[in-house]
Amino acid sequence: MTPLDMAAVFLAGVAGGALNTVVGSGTLVTFPVLLAVGLPPVTATVSNALGLVPGSVGGAVGYRRELRGQRRRVLRLGACVLPGGLVGAGLLLALPTSAFDLIVPVLVGLALLLVAAQPRLNRWLRERRGRTGRTARPDGGPALRAGLALASVYGGYFSASQGTVYLSLMGAFLDESLQRLNALKTVLVGGVNAVAASFFLFAAEFDWTAVGLVAAGSAVGGRTGAGLGRRLPPAALRAVVLGWGTVALVLLLVR
Repeated sequence: MTPLDMAAVFLAGVAGGALNTVVGSGTLVTFPVLLAVGLPPVTATVSNALGLVPGSVGGAVGYRRELRGQRRRVLRLGACVLPGGLVGAGLLLALPTSAFDLIVPVLVGLALLLVAAQPRLNRWLRERRGRTGRTARPDGGPALRAGLALASVYGGYFSASQGTVYLSLMGAFLDESLQRLNALKTVLVGGVNAVAASFFLFAAEFDWTAVGLVAAGSAVGGRTGAGLGRRLPPAALRAVVLGWGTVALVLLLVR
């Protein structure tokens, strides 16, 4: 890499780490930059997965206040998402590149529809619980665990907008503020990225220079993103998710 390439990858890591914490689509910033500096698609994907792990750690530290009281939930949902991330990482290396171009836009588009419908869906769920006298389960129940497990297969495969999918699912099944869900999302996404990255270390080729630059940038961006995400009201945070998710979908379709 030239010095200019290295600067671009580092700055992409900063932006990617921040967006992963606030929205969950940081890969749509880092991945195109890694391609632009000459990395092959699969090498760029695995290098990106390794590099974004410190950003998730930084985001979790920044969101530690919102994570209070969610330890049991993190452990239960983490047990569902980590195996999915490992399966997705294996699929990335096993499936042809053409499958990548077909699968990813469909999942991102579905995630955007779920986020857009989330306020209405939440109202319907509250009304239904009121009629039946039931309360929301603290861990979301089997439907949430199954949905997160499937979403984690996608996350291990590519990870762009994985956080958007998580937020849409958790918003439908958990009675929590969007900020606390965002903190939970950050931890779960970080766990999936770490599992996928650990698999890639032994099974795939990666570029250590790119990994180091993205990691350094994402560590800064992840902590910064937590502070930004905390200051956004729920409606604004949802608008950011939808806006950036739409941009991500367009980029995937025209790529």
